[in-house]
Amino acid sequence: MVSAAEGNERNFRAGLSRTRGAYLALRDRISRGEFRPGKRFPGEPTLAAELGVSRVTLRHALDRLEAEGLVERRMGSGTYLSARGGGSPVVADLANVLTHLVEMGRRTSVKLLSFAYLAPSPDIGIALQLPEGERVQRSERVRVIDGQPFSYLVTSVPESIGIGWSEDDLAKRPLLELLERAGLVADHARQTIAAALAGPDVARALGIEPGAALLTLTRTVFDPQGRGIEHLQALYRPDLYSFQMDLVRAGHREGRRWRPVAVDGTKPGNNRPPQAAE
Repeated sequence: MVSAAEGNERNFRAGLSRTRGAYLALRDRISRGEFRPGKRFPGEPTLAAELGVSRVTLRHALDRLEAEGLVERRMGSGTYLSARGGGSPVVADLANVLTHLVEMGRRTSVKLLSFAYLAPSPDIGIALQLPEGERVQRSERVRVIDGQPFSYLVTSVPESIGIGWSEDDLAKRPLLELLERAGLVADHARQTIAAALAGPDVARALGIEPGAALLTLTRTVFDPQGRGIEHLQALYRPDLYSFQMDLVRAGHREGRRWRPVAVDGTKPGNNRPPQAAE
């Protein structure tokens, strides 16, 4: 027999599930361009019927969209898609990962969450090719654009490099700029891209729900001698950040393949959003 407390808990979880489902459905429709900036949404009874939820559940979902700045609710008028809601996310050119980083870093703001010197995890030690016993400077930051947090960044650099700047420096300047100030050259990088779910701390920092889907990028940057100078693990909100790669066909006959090409963001007529800095 289910107790009253257990029944209330089940009802609460079911309500959260329905609210989240309505919220995700509306976000999906926004991303597909079904609603235009400045245009009124269908009325609540219509939307609730389309989504198969109650009007109370629909209002909770709209509350979340409003908190994220995606919609505007006008008293006595209705719900409208905000200008930001119809915009495009920041786009990163995968074929040109080290270009425009400092420029973008100066156009966004960053919040430093933690800063410490500690022993690296085995994976980071191997990626940076650190000698046994060498520590790393580890920092956690959140980068913000247009008032919205869009990336959660965990960076590790060898202690012998990181000792050249302070916690205050890292809170104010892009890491690439600090590396260059130290006389280092970011020559090439190795990176992987995957998907992840937001844990409680990351969700809180990015203003999203725990368990929300995120893009994740892991990058190791090397100098011209092949020495690892930075390890980055970045988590991105997919509604505010996306990856893009331009390709050309190369080779002859059976050997033809797609080859990535870097795009010059300074070319006239190139309206691509600026790349993001870590």
